[in-house]
Amino acid sequence: MDAQGATADPQLQQFIELESQKQRFQQLVHQMTEVCWEKCMDKPGPKMDSRTEMCFSNCVERFIDTSQFILNRLEQAPKSRGAFD
Repeated sequence: MDAQGATADPQLQQFIELESQKQRFQQLVHQMTEVCWEKCMDKPGPKMDSRTEMCFSNCVERFIDTSQFILNRLEQAPKSRGAFD
C-alpha cells in the first residue's frame, strides 16, 4: 500500500484521530498535574491535609474551566471570522 492509499483509508484516519485525541488528553492531564502540584503541594507526606486537598480540587476545576473556555473560543473564532468576510 502506498502512502496515499494509507491516508485515504477512513478507518485508518479515524484511528489516527482517536489516538491523537488520546495523546492530547494525556498531555493535558500531565500539564494539569504539574501545575497543580507546584501550586498546592508544600511538603509531600503520607497524607494530604484538607487545605492541600481543597487547593488541588480548586486548581483542577479552574484548569478544566479555563481549557473549556479556550476550546469554546477557538470553535467560535472561525464562525465569527466568516461573518466579517
